[in-house]
Amino acid sequence: METGLNQIEIPFDFRHLCWFCGEPAGHTFTFPNSQHSRVTCSHPSLALPGCDECCKLAAKANKTSIWAVAEAVKSKLIRRYHKDLAIGVNWTEESLAQSQFEGGNFAGFQKSAWFMYQVAQGRVNFQGWPLVVNGVELFDEIEQEAFTFDGISYPSLSDAINHYCQIFHLDKHFFISVLEIYTRNRFAEAVRFCRLTLGESAKDRAAMLKSLKTAVEAEVK
Repeated sequence: METGLNQIEIPFDFRHLCWFCGEPAGHTFTFPNSQHSRVTCSHPSLALPGCDECCKLAAKANKTSIWAVAEAVKSKLIRRYHKDLAIGVNWTEESLAQSQFEGGNFAGFQKSAWFMYQVAQGRVNFQGWPLVVNGVELFDEIEQEAFTFDGISYPSLSDAINHYCQIFHLDKHFFISVLEIYTRNRFAEAVRFCRLTLGESAKDRAAMLKSLKTAVEAEVK
């Protein structure tokens, strides 16, 4: 693939895939381009293979590097397909198979749900191959803060927080306060704690936060 004098090397196994999500590619996304004329970019203009959905999402990302654009695309995919990704949070493949939905209103869900989850998971977790221009590999100059939890690789901790708050209807500000006490290494415990406090008053939650902080500090001692 060429963009001006730049030769973008595409590994044989990826030659027909979207660089953003790994789905079949039928389009080309160029960055930066005329739509990003004000973007100060540290790397040369790149033309990447992409699927229709990712190219449209990427075109709306006002970022300064192709890697930042990829993060923005993944964030939007997570929000767009949060219901499909939630299947993997609430079910396992075995539990779906044993759900006894046959013949009922949810029979179609039982048959397709795990496949839908796997497709969404695969797209979000896909990592684009290294970008090589004229034989020189390009590197992201800004270290990314990715966060992996329960089989999903999120572009950032914030994306994971937003996703779980949306799935379980958690109060985001309260969840962040709880996570600050537990730290990101105990993300699952923070989710469980917040799910137990649904419906509690602001006063009760404040008291719970105080007790939680005391308990966690006592663990460290």
